[in-house]
Amino acid sequence: MRTLDIKLFRDLVRLWAQALAIALVIAGGVATLILAVGSYRSLDETRAAYYERYRFADVFAAARRAPRTLVDQIAEISGVASVDARIVKLALLDIPNYSEPATGQVISLPELGEPALNQLYMREGRAPEPGRADEAVVNEGFAKAHGFTPGSRFSAILNGRKRELVVVGIALSPEFIYAVGPGDIMPDDRRFGIIWMSERALASVYDLDDAFSSVAVKLLRGASERDVIMRLDAILDRYGGRAAHGRKDQTSHAWLDHELDMLSNMSRTLPPIFLLVSAFLVNLTLTRLVALEREQIGLMKALGYRNASIVTHYLKFVMVIAAIGIVIGAATGTWLGIRITNLFGDFFHFPFLVFTRSPDLYVVAAALSLIAAAIGALRALRDVVRLAPAVAMQPPAPPRFRRLLPANFTLDKFVSQPTMMMLRNITRHPVRSSFTMLGMALATAILVVSLFTRDTMEELIDVTFFLADRQDATVSFVEKRPQDVIMQIARLPGVLAVEPSREVPVRIRNGTIERRIVISGRPLNADLNRIIDADLRPVVLPDMGLALSSMLAQVLGVELGESVEIDLLEGTRRTVSLRVTALIEDYFGIRGMMDADALARLMREAPTVNSVNVSLDASAHDMFYAAVKGMPVVSGLALQRVSLANFREAIALLITTMAGIYTGLAAVIAFGVVYNSARISLSERARELASLRVLGFTRGEVLRILLLELALLTLLAQPPGWVMGYGLAWIMQTNLAGELMRVRLVVEQPTYVFASAIVIAAAVLSALVVRRRINRLDLVTVLKTRD
Repeated sequence: MRTLDIKLFRDLVRLWAQALAIALVIAGGVATLILAVGSYRSLDETRAAYYERYRFADVFAAARRAPRTLVDQIAEISGVASVDARIVKLALLDIPNYSEPATGQVISLPELGEPALNQLYMREGRAPEPGRADEAVVNEGFAKAHGFTPGSRFSAILNGRKRELVVVGIALSPEFIYAVGPGDIMPDDRRFGIIWMSERALASVYDLDDAFSSVAVKLLRGASERDVIMRLDAILDRYGGRAAHGRKDQTSHAWLDHELDMLSNMSRTLPPIFLLVSAFLVNLTLTRLVALEREQIGLMKALGYRNASIVTHYLKFVMVIAAIGIVIGAATGTWLGIRITNLFGDFFHFPFLVFTRSPDLYVVAAALSLIAAAIGALRALRDVVRLAPAVAMQPPAPPRFRRLLPANFTLDKFVSQPTMMMLRNITRHPVRSSFTMLGMALATAILVVSLFTRDTMEELIDVTFFLADRQDATVSFVEKRPQDVIMQIARLPGVLAVEPSREVPVRIRNGTIERRIVISGRPLNADLNRIIDADLRPVVLPDMGLALSSMLAQVLGVELGESVEIDLLEGTRRTVSLRVTALIEDYFGIRGMMDADALARLMREAPTVNSVNVSLDASAHDMFYAAVKGMPVVSGLALQRVSLANFREAIALLITTMAGIYTGLAAVIAFGVVYNSARISLSERARELASLRVLGFTRGEVLRILLLELALLTLLAQPPGWVMGYGLAWIMQTNLAGELMRVRLVVEQPTYVFASAIVIAAAVLSALVVRRRINRLDLVTVLKTRD
């Protein structure tokens, strides 16, 4: 074993606690990268395998009533690989022992064999037998929510008639990984279910013999989705076709894509921050270690060791620590990644999970960690090279101190002697003190960025569910209805106020940028479902023009006063140009809004409604539910309190869990930073402290000098840490913003307090360790000199 390697081993044993603290910081960066990227890859691979095995379609379209003869015509479109025509309708459900109305999306299954596309994964039971009008297969989430098993029964209002259905199977479908009912923004397995029934049975109920109302298309590799959609729209137009759309506008796929994008963005945001802190910590530790070992470095050079050998020695020291961190981080990241993958897999009801342990991910994580550690060591290694043997073997020249205060001004009357010594040490080593504060500030910052998601989600809830959407329920209809339906809803038991809404699907375009959205027509001075601006103030829609969500305006690249092209996808289809007259703030989806009367004029129709928002008497909910169940025109009922509960549950399951994991890793890093600062400070000042003990200072007084310095630097580091944490949170919030969901940047005061409390707790724990070492300080050994 080489002499320098023996020294390396002894250094690691001597500094094992500091080395482990640095390794834990590096492990935090490795773990965040592996868990974020690993879980993303696993879920993405699972989705791809699920889509491929069960033939998830690429293009979807709906029509009022299209003849089956069109299937061959659709199949002949260039780029189409296969076609699946079916019947899809919404139905109101009556579940035994469940008072609230539920909604079901009823989908036909072929009499023989499996569907050509969007095939079912049967969890339990079987498909309906041919011609059995009372048999149904339900999705797994709906079945679990109501305790359904094969043989269970419930009722559905199909085309105005109530029918009792028997559950014969429980299944999953790639089309409904994220199943959202009418008017809801989050999945609710209790109140929205997918029901598959015999095609012959549904055709007879809805008078769709030899006809279909929905079609799914699978494309050939390399086919143009846009061209297929245009041809499909042209074929279905005369049959009441509603604009075809691709996967990116399919609700389930879009939300799943959004969740996976969040994981991907986290993998690009947090790990670099953690690795930056580890690089800084390596720099801080190694620089001070080189300063403490300058005499040894000089002696090695005098004995003939070359600069390259000494640099390699210290580089090995850093690489060993980094390797330990990489091993710990890889194991922790793999375990956490599997947990996160299982968590998301259960939430999305995947039938199976594909765990991906890509070797390249571990190689990249290790390489980035080693590079960060090496970069952190550069400054110290440069000092090693520049240090001349004759200079290094001499004690460092005493620093030149200057008075910061006038000679006739003294603090001795105000502070004790130990406190004065502590203050002088800080002011006479400003660079060292600044770097210590910077390390602690970074520790606070990474805690703030890990914790801020809770604040932003609470802000989202307050704005969405209490400031903007203040209705108790939203009643949706199967088809658009004349305005007299508003009075019908107003007369239902328990209804205190009503407010109609009209939704029209459109394509909105600015230049080459195009999106498929819904324009919502709202009455003047809407109060139940309010529109707010970026300053969270209510907005009154203008008589003319279009209001856009801020995110949509950003995507399209339009500003107030500019015009956009609108392709109307309902009624008399045509293209119009509308001026953007207002920008609104919403956190879910991208949409446009217009005054209801202006929208009716645009559509060239009498005022109609798609849904009605209602305010309810809390004591009459059951009577209201019973009345809604008796209305055949109703397709769904969204309840605000239930939507809020579902959102909180989903956030607690996904966002809060992720934030908890990152906060835990950040807390470990914070301890590593503070502990290293305390131990290095003790190493640098051990001779001074021992001298004070010899001069008669007690252990408590010596400890007070050192810990007062640690406490003061920790407290001074908190405000810069808050500022840096806010900046990192802004970067995180910007990267996580998407078209389906986004949040405002909100960091509440308790978040700063909690982040600082963790750093201060780490400082207290470090102080206890330092106290133990000071109590065990060997004065004779420390005061020995090599002169």
